[in-house]
Amino acid sequence: MSAKFSAGRTRRVYEFIKAHSRLYEVRQLCRVLEVTHSGYYAWLKEPQSRRDIENSRLLKLIRASFHASNGIYGSPRVFLDLREAGETCSKHRVARLMRVNKIRPVRGYSRKPRFGAKPSEIAPNVLQRQFDVGRPNKAWVTDITYIRTWEGWLYLAVVMDLYSRKIVGWSVSPNIRKELVWS
Repeated sequence: MSAKFSAGRTRRVYEFIKAHSRLYEVRQLCRVLEVTHSGYYAWLKEPQSRRDIENSRLLKLIRASFHASNGIYGSPRVFLDLREAGETCSKHRVARLMRVNKIRPVRGYSRKPRFGAKPSEIAPNVLQRQFDVGRPNKAWVTDITYIRTWEGWLYLAVVMDLYSRKIVGWSVSPNIRKELVWS
């Protein structure tokens, strides 16, 4: 292979020479196309290089690992899967093979900017940060949290008794509306 050209270009030149070898002398074609005739004859014996064969074998393993993860794993995790299976390859090679073959994982969630609005009603602060309560069911506190799932966000509203620290009630909803707190 000539040092002037990439492996892909040299392979195409060799294919061109093979296609036109009946019309012209191989040595003439090699000289005009700036490749060595010994390289051409070596390519004739083995048209696909050992590295290409290894890359196609590795690509099958990459695809198997990628599909086993349901299209979630990117190149770092696929690389770790292959290493766990006993394969010896670099993370950069796995990344390159995935990039060249357009194997792309599902992108993660991106947070959308939210602009805070003024609350329509503000309840009075009855506790005044006095969280020591003498008897059960005298004071309840609430909280709302959100949970990321594969299908989107879920919102969890919880009501807790301050005296016993037990959960009195809870509700889950895919959206954060007043019905979440009322239910």
